[in-house]
Amino acid sequence: MEPELIQHLRSTLVGNPRLRIGLGDDAALLDWRDRDDLVVTTDLISDQVDFLLVEVDPRRIGRKSLAINLSDLAAMGAESIAVVVSLLLPRNPPHGTTLQLATQLYEGMIPLAEQFDCIIAGGDTNSWNGPLAISVTAFGACGEAPPLVRSGAKPGDLLLVTGQLGGSILGSHFDFTPRVHEGRKLSLDRLATAAMDISDGLLLDLSRLLKESDLAAILDLPAIPTSAAAAQLADTTGKTPLEHALADGEDFELLFTASPETAARLVAEGIAGTAVTAIGTLVAGEGIWADHVGGRRLQPQGFLHA
Repeated sequence: MEPELIQHLRSTLVGNPRLRIGLGDDAALLDWRDRDDLVVTTDLISDQVDFLLVEVDPRRIGRKSLAINLSDLAAMGAESIAVVVSLLLPRNPPHGTTLQLATQLYEGMIPLAEQFDCIIAGGDTNSWNGPLAISVTAFGACGEAPPLVRSGAKPGDLLLVTGQLGGSILGSHFDFTPRVHEGRKLSLDRLATAAMDISDGLLLDLSRLLKESDLAAILDLPAIPTSAAAAQLADTTGKTPLEHALADGEDFELLFTASPETAARLVAEGIAGTAVTAIGTLVAGEGIWADHVGGRRLQPQGFLHA
């Protein structure tokens, strides 16, 4: 199957001058002469944990496997350069052949890779009697701009998010647009003091940022931007839209901090066409608080991977 897949990809993928050696050799060779940094991230998703193959178009699954890695690069303020993709394919997929499944997964990745000028440089395939698993490793660069990290926040900084939160299970966890352009601007223009993406839930991911910056946060709960999907989901779960926005996870929006002056400008103008909302303030101490320190303490909630 692998030779057929390689041949298909060779006829499908658009060439890139940065890729000096690509599919067909034992390893890829990237031209990195104009770079002095390398940002690397990897994520693995699998059937029955992150999606249900029997229910979802494989193209959406393939797209998600790439998008979540681009979101990690965005959280570092890096531009995407290239990815390698490893597929562990079921021998008897629910629809079609193993080769058809692999081809459809790549069909989901390719438009997103082209959108962000990201090379699909190679990877590996194997098959077994278990469920589908996809591992993508992404390479990026920050160039002369400093990388965004979780540890740079300061007391008095405001806490901000891009977009809207909650209800991703209704479909946005497959179809979201990674905030690569937004993260890149935050880095290039030195706008953020700390940043990460929201993959496991606002409260849980915020607790990780606070730990790295050794600070506490006071959240303005009414200000948190909840999505229409969160409201729709609340109709059936018994939770409020806000509860979904706080803990659903897989929103893949940017969570970042900035000075009050910078935050006011970003809220007014947005970033690269994306809305920005201020949702709280960072202070000395520890924990996540509603309204004020010593008020209601919010426990980190979200999706914990096994």
